Amino acid sequence: MIFKKDPLQIIPFLTYGTKTHLYLKGRALEDEDIDLDKKGWFDIILNSWKRFETDEIRKTAIKITVANIRIDSKTDAEGYYLIDESTSNVESFADKEGWLNYSISYDVENIKRQIKSNNLFDGEMLIPNDKASFGVISDIDDTILHTGVASPLKWRVVVNTFFKTPHKRKALEGASEFYSLLHNGKTEHEANPIFYVSNSPWNLYRYLDVFLKRNKFPKGPILLRDFRTPFDRTPKTELAHKYHEIYNILKTYPNLSFILIGDCGEKDAYIYLDVVKEFPDRIKAIYLRAVEHKKKMKRISSLFATYKEVPVLIVEEGEHALNHAREHSFIV
Repeated sequence: MIFKKDPLQIIPFLTYGTKTHLYLKGRALEDEDIDLDKKGWFDIILNSWKRFETDEIRKTAIKITVANIRIDSKTDAEGYYLIDESTSNVESFADKEGWLNYSISYDVENIKRQIKSNNLFDGEMLIPNDKASFGVISDIDDTILHTGVASPLKWRVVVNTFFKTPHKRKALEGASEFYSLLHNGKTEHEANPIFYVSNSPWNLYRYLDVFLKRNKFPKGPILLRDFRTPFDRTPKTELAHKYHEIYNILKTYPNLSFILIGDCGEKDAYIYLDVVKEFPDRIKAIYLRAVEHKKKMKRISSLFATYKEVPVLIVEEGEHALNHAREHSFIV
């Protein structure tokens, strides 16, 4: 049948919370059968189109089971679900890295469509381990993934995002090793949480998840933004996306210090300076990846020329970051 509707799915995003607070987020969509392993030009372009031409399952009842607790909820006008509420202590249900598993499904009473995975989808929420010495908040584009944000008219961003599979995308030199060492910490058993915060839209969630797994980055919450259109009916946050996410992480874990990692291409440096002002004594260090843009590099270098609030390193080579982290006892 030409106009046969696609089966329904739910994509739970990797999120974070605490022993007594759940923060679960994901999206209910039609399954467009996006195969990220396909490498032909036509398939790559078609997959890119499918990622942004989404068919959301709006205002639909769902049910969640986490730590033997049943939660009934509903998707919003864009198909997203969000559980943001206090709960009893659920730490005992998490694994040794702090990941709490949950299951989510459609309330099928009023649904007469085919649903994938037997109507059972698995999600995870991170509860940082008490052994953690610090957390890491990292940008993605041009920080760990070659994207080309600093390129003229951002043409490299378009080429890399829409015309390359996640298997063909390159991680920046030494990034995976550096993040793994930070995750393990000085004792090599700290399970320091890694949070990936990007201005990329949620439409790229699976794409970025595959990239991170393939390049052996530590698992961590992936925090993207809503791809807004002129007709978007979901409420906007008061703060810009990165500010909102970083501030929320720091407020969620008031007893944890953080390392901030970004690049010199966009606004990371200015955002991180504001974070230090807003949360004094909470930031251990700032790492900024160098980019191929002389004016931006000159501007960022001058910005930190006399800065003394926290250690800052502009990373030209991966080995420089490793040496700096060892000098400050972040890694072994």
